[in-house]
Amino acid sequence: MGKPQKVATLLGERQKIEKEIEKLQKSCEHPTKSVKFVRERLDSTTVVIRYVCDGCLLLIGYPSKEETHNYLKQ
Repeated sequence: MGKPQKVATLLGERQKIEKEIEKLQKSCEHPTKSVKFVRERLDSTTVVIRYVCDGCLLLIGYPSKEETHNYLKQ
């Protein structure tokens, strides 16, 4: 298999995985959340502080200034 075919195969697999993750995240009720460092975007190296669902890892909100300060103190 040549490089272009391998890349196309991997991109197809990635798309399937992303759709499956999206489906799982949509069906999750997000019962618990935590403040965490996460990448700003998938293609970014910049990290930001956000609320993340503990079950499905979906970004679900922004912590307050006080919550951010307490998280950084840990």
